[in-house]
Amino acid sequence: MIKRLCIIGTGLIGGSLARALRAAGYCEEVIGAGRDAGHLRQAVELGVIDRFETDLARAVDGADMVLVAVPLGAMQDVFATIRGHLAEDAVLTDAGSAKGSVIDAAQAAFGEVPANFVPGHPIAGTERSGVEASFAELYRDRRVILTPLPVTDAAATDRVRAMWEAAGAAVVEMEPAHHDEVLAATSHLPHVLAFALVESLARMHDNQEIFEFAAGGFRDFTRIASSDPLMWRDICLSNSAAVHAMIERFTGDMQVLDAAVQEQDGERILEIFRSAKAARDRFVDK
Repeated sequence: MIKRLCIIGTGLIGGSLARALRAAGYCEEVIGAGRDAGHLRQAVELGVIDRFETDLARAVDGADMVLVAVPLGAMQDVFATIRGHLAEDAVLTDAGSAKGSVIDAAQAAFGEVPANFVPGHPIAGTERSGVEASFAELYRDRRVILTPLPVTDAAATDRVRAMWEAAGAAVVEMEPAHHDEVLAATSHLPHVLAFALVESLARMHDNQEIFEFAAGGFRDFTRIASSDPLMWRDICLSNSAAVHAMIERFTGDMQVLDAAVQEQDGERILEIFRSAKAARDRFVDK
């Protein structure tokens, strides 16, 4: 059980974790931290956190678990600010979507990756953001990936695992580089495609008519383009090599499909579509 949880970045991810742990009776006190006092005050009013601090050093004081759930570009500054202020028995973890950049940020801020730091990434979210979008069931039956390093204390990893399991998640471990490759394919590329498609259509001269007659398929496919642009900009920059590799691969596959369309090659188009449907159906059934 967590006595005092400090969440730096009390939005959808951090707020939902706080709600889930409260519902499970797994946490005695939750401290919210960040720069926006108005946002944090709202989190108190919603019952997500007990109190808040805009001074990060004061916020982590006495906490036995600290979750950093800020955009990737802000990780290093947060780590640098709380350096030297963590309790001796505190465990530090994060919710960043690209683990290589977070580990680099920890290395730069602390001088070395602390043994009590357990990099993590909950594979859950919605297109909405902010503490008002948080809900206790977000992590139920979802996966959380932990990417501990050789220097990571095993007991710290166990404590982070237990926290996420208390929130209803299934926890797995993975090497950081492999995590970034997998997420570039399954999460980062789909978001890039959704943003790119909506932006492309918005620049067409008759875009009002296009969006007016958009059917359910368009809404389903582009739902994630309503996600936080700042967060996804940081993800693209922080995991640029893996994201670029996936964009390059997808571009090649699109050229194959485009060639089949131009050549009126119905058999090739059908082969691609049937293969995609079978793969999608297996995923849904699983």
